[in-house]
Amino acid sequence: MESKGHEAYKAHAETAQVNGKAGPATGIAGEAVITKDMTIGEVVAKYPETAEIMLGYGLHCIGCHVNPYESIEAGAYGHGMSPETVEGMVKEMNEAIGGSNEDKDINLSDSAVKKFSELMQKEGKAGWGLKFTVEPGGCSGFSYVMDFADKPTESEKTLVEKGMKIFVDKEVLSMVKGVRIDYLDGLNGSGFRISNPNAHGTCGCGKSFH
Repeated sequence: MESKGHEAYKAHAETAQVNGKAGPATGIAGEAVITKDMTIGEVVAKYPETAEIMLGYGLHCIGCHVNPYESIEAGAYGHGMSPETVEGMVKEMNEAIGGSNEDKDINLSDSAVKKFSELMQKEGKAGWGLKFTVEPGGCSGFSYVMDFADKPTESEKTLVEKGMKIFVDKEVLSMVKGVRIDYLDGLNGSGFRISNPNAHGTCGCGKSFH
């Protein structure tokens, strides 16, 4: 299940020029990080887990070529949402990113867990764990690699996120700490999206970072 070798396992890294850990979901005095004036593309790139919330509200332009330029408010109104519904959706999105994700080693969205589980079931590997690591290569120095394994190796640490076991090599744990893995299904295709708060930059191919 190598992210660069199988269409279903494509991973798209959206973090660029980020130093240190991702910021908290709310600022001083509880100021919301996500606002209705932000573009859909910007929000999904920074917080992939919000995509499924917008889709749940009927905002189906996720993945559309217009979303990098359209604000959440404009897109929502275009889908017939009321101002109250828009406010509720934005509030829910801020609550979703307001947890202690930055303190976790690996973060999986509900859609990613669901897709991984479906793939394990399809491959006859139900109950196995997700092997997640990085290896030298790619356009920017390192590439993400994902696969399924029934148990960890001696060099791997076992993490549990939303009931799913994740096996991460201890040597690369510092490089992927705080990573968010999401699965998006849009008009421009489907695949896993990886956002790494430790990456200083990513390649345009979306599969490598440095």
